[in-house]
Amino acid sequence: MIQGGKHMEKEIGRLREILRNSNYTVALCGSGMTEESGFIGIKKPERAYEIERVYGASPEEIFTSSYYNTRPMQFFKFYHEEILDKIPEPGPSSHIMAAMERAGHLHCIITSNIFDQEKRGGCENVIDLHGTIFMNRCPHCGEYYSVEDIQNSKGVPYCMICHSVIRPLVSLFGEMVDSRIMTRTTEEIEKAEVLLLLGTTMQSEVFSNYVRYYNGHNLIIIHKEEHYMDHKADLVIVEEPGNVLCQLGY
Repeated sequence: MIQGGKHMEKEIGRLREILRNSNYTVALCGSGMTEESGFIGIKKPERAYEIERVYGASPEEIFTSSYYNTRPMQFFKFYHEEILDKIPEPGPSSHIMAAMERAGHLHCIITSNIFDQEKRGGCENVIDLHGTIFMNRCPHCGEYYSVEDIQNSKGVPYCMICHSVIRPLVSLFGEMVDSRIMTRTTEEIEKAEVLLLLGTTMQSEVFSNYVRYYNGHNLIIIHKEEHYMDHKADLVIVEEPGNVLCQLGY
């Protein structure tokens, strides 16, 4: 486990060599990547407490299909104020990963984030596990709407064709990931020579079931916090992902 100093410089050199010798590298991007840009996850204790104080319910209760279906006014008040009003810009990691892609040293990015930071930062081969706020659809007639349509709506956004409540195409709490996305994700991880975990851990509730499909010998974690399962990785650098990636020379 590497944390700071000259030893970290040595391990960054090791990481650089691993990436440049890899024929297929896959990155898993967790909540730590949005935190780089200042967005604190709604389930983080300090933010969840404030949400419950303001809205009278926990984020796990509000950000659900049940709330969307039965309390759309409350759901979209929360969605506007806590999600759409706080969309983070792509962080340094997103731009560097795009450069890694162009150099042929990063082949697939799998993200749990819903803000399209990787694509907005220039990355191309991105799998959105939990969907994206930039795609919205009427569940009744199938008409698509932009995020600007939702932002400009007053209160609940209604379909202009059939007047049903528009649904953001993101995974709400308690919903399963689309089976086609799950299949593609496992296929990408299975063929990876190098697996990068950026801003997440092996035991995250999002990625733990996917990491077990990795068959290689270069599982690398770059995350600002230590985790008790880190010893199972081949290389761990305890640092903000952007602070490490920016030293790789892309």
